[in-house]
Amino acid sequence: MARKDKHVSETPATQALKRAGIAFTEHPYDYVDRGGTAESSRQLGVPEHAVVKTLVMQDERGQPLVVLMHGDRQVSTKALAREIGVKAVEPCAPDVAQRHSGYLVGGTSPFGLRKPMPVFVEAGLLELPRILVNGGRRGFLVGIAPVVLVDRLQARAVHCALPG
Repeated sequence: MARKDKHVSETPATQALKRAGIAFTEHPYDYVDRGGTAESSRQLGVPEHAVVKTLVMQDERGQPLVVLMHGDRQVSTKALAREIGVKAVEPCAPDVAQRHSGYLVGGTSPFGLRKPMPVFVEAGLLELPRILVNGGRRGFLVGIAPVVLVDRLQARAVHCALPG
């Protein structure tokens, strides 16, 4: 069960959101290794479809990029590569993802990234009234309006979801 009274200190993600004047809600939960979005959605009592996976990937030249996907879906790397005009896309190794993002895998937020990277968002996420995205720490999500992804991160909508 999620503890509502759990204090979460600031992260680079929450600092970036506050600096930008973006309203968000805090949703701490008890992190479970390899629990993923299924575990966070269960603990928080929200649909997994509205919980966002933040994935650090790279193209065939090793250029990093961020993909935001529904928690209950997978990324079709072939469809994504086709849509963004590269030959191939693959997930980064965890240590490489951490180096690019500045976050531990399982706590990666698209906000407050260590280095600028292009951000791609599954179009279906933009149709939801509210989403929960990682707040920059394992066991911590923030609730935002999906339009923030486009307005703040210049995220480009793509269609690359596969059934989970």
